[in-house]
Amino acid sequence: MSVQRSGFSALFIIFLFVAGLPAESLHAQQRIDSRSTSQKFSSLLQIISYYYVDTANSAKLTESAIEAMLKELDPHSVYLSKEEVKRANEPLQGNFDGVGIQFQLFHDTILVVAAVPGGPSDKLGILAGDKIITINGEDAFGKKVTNNYVMERLRGPKGTKVTVGIKRKGRKELIEYVITRDKIPLNSVDATFMLNADIGYIKLTRFARTSLQEVKESIMALKKQGMKNLILDLRNNSGGFLDIAIDLSDEFLPTDKLIVYTEGLRSPRMDFKATSRGGFEKGRLIVMVNESSASASEIVAGAVQDWDRGIVLGRRSFGKGLVQRPFNLPDSSVVRLTTARYYTPSGRSIQKPYEDGVEDYYADLTKRFRHGEFVSADSIRFPDSIKYFTPSKRVVYGGGGIMPDVFIPLDTTTSSRYYTDLWRKGLLNEYVIDYLDSRRGQLQAIYPDIASFKTGFLVDDAFLQQFVDFAAEKGVPADEEGLVRSGNEIRHILKGLIARNLFDVSAYFEVISPIDHELMQAVEAMNNEMLFRKLSIAM
Repeated sequence: MSVQRSGFSALFIIFLFVAGLPAESLHAQQRIDSRSTSQKFSSLLQIISYYYVDTANSAKLTESAIEAMLKELDPHSVYLSKEEVKRANEPLQGNFDGVGIQFQLFHDTILVVAAVPGGPSDKLGILAGDKIITINGEDAFGKKVTNNYVMERLRGPKGTKVTVGIKRKGRKELIEYVITRDKIPLNSVDATFMLNADIGYIKLTRFARTSLQEVKESIMALKKQGMKNLILDLRNNSGGFLDIAIDLSDEFLPTDKLIVYTEGLRSPRMDFKATSRGGFEKGRLIVMVNESSASASEIVAGAVQDWDRGIVLGRRSFGKGLVQRPFNLPDSSVVRLTTARYYTPSGRSIQKPYEDGVEDYYADLTKRFRHGEFVSADSIRFPDSIKYFTPSKRVVYGGGGIMPDVFIPLDTTTSSRYYTDLWRKGLLNEYVIDYLDSRRGQLQAIYPDIASFKTGFLVDDAFLQQFVDFAAEKGVPADEEGLVRSGNEIRHILKGLIARNLFDVSAYFEVISPIDHELMQAVEAMNNEMLFRKLSIAM
């Protein structure tokens, strides 16, 4: 996660970031001898420049030195070039400049899945199902067309124009559109819907600049539909901005409750507390996490758990409890340096160990899987030294991720080689696109909204068989055993993909929710009076 700060000079970054700090705050043994650091490094570069047998790229050597230096610190202190900074920041800024379409490559053709509502393409009347055949007068189909090819040509600065030729079903000639690029919102809430009469569901994929407002709007929309209790899904959410995680936690906690505090050797302790502006401080709350929930996700889950505000459900989270601060270098590259650890309200550091190196650190999830942790909570052993207590005297643990209150094992009962091959070759999605190519308008007329589609559209045996035959033609032969294990899953996924193409991504998650084993157990937990009473959660 990142906390934005001002830039510093290159030498300040490269050589331990201590210039300008009060001398009395540093131990004598930590003082930097400039002759053994900055002068030593610059002298070596100069020697290479003057005497090396071949031409040397000093800029590249400097970057390699920085990267090697940061590897000696921790797994999350990283160097980003100017180009990498732009790519890394875009998902967290909440918008980008472009034409405003969701697209897929289908048979070497750019297929419009959806026009972003209110975006430049939507305003011009570009529709889902349209195929982009030309871009600025040049053919835009064939093997040369990749995701990068499309983004390089359709994205661009706000106010600039791009001309596309659209092939639309029922029209012989191409339709030409001149699109003026604009700011395009990048949503971090993938799904918002009611699971039943009083349980609302929000799926948050990242902690971006727009996330708090998106969640607030989702909560308001769900309350209007009768929501009394909420499931916040942070599974596979790898984090984002620290301040957004704090503000989101504030939505659920009463005034003055400590949300998180940060502290490092040269970063004094900073406490972050809840205010009075929370939008869902009453009502049952479940936060879903898994092994890929990290950083900002763990701040929210830890605060909710430590104050007995709600139930954390799923599997142990990733265990990333380090705060990165960006330092700008003169060439617009950035070093994201770990400056502090964050601690949950009970005092837990949930950062997992990294003393054995970066490779071992990132192999941790594989080790957990082999150890059996994904299927059995009993395989996890926490020492008493990292034991903490909530206000209700409930035991929680630090030392490596947030351990959920309700453990949900990884469900593999519906998996099969056949199902895996269908996904691996992209055949579920390809079949849906083919199916909708001639039926989109008809289906939209029959099912004007997701509610009517959910109840009215049926993936029956005949539909499933048509898909199985299609897959066989594409190189994945029918597998009776695989269909027995995965048939129900395949039906729901096909229906969900159709819903996504007809409506939006939230519709997909709404349709597949009945086969989401973990989500259905969250619904059961929400209705468990004893569980909430046992945790002493104030309603």
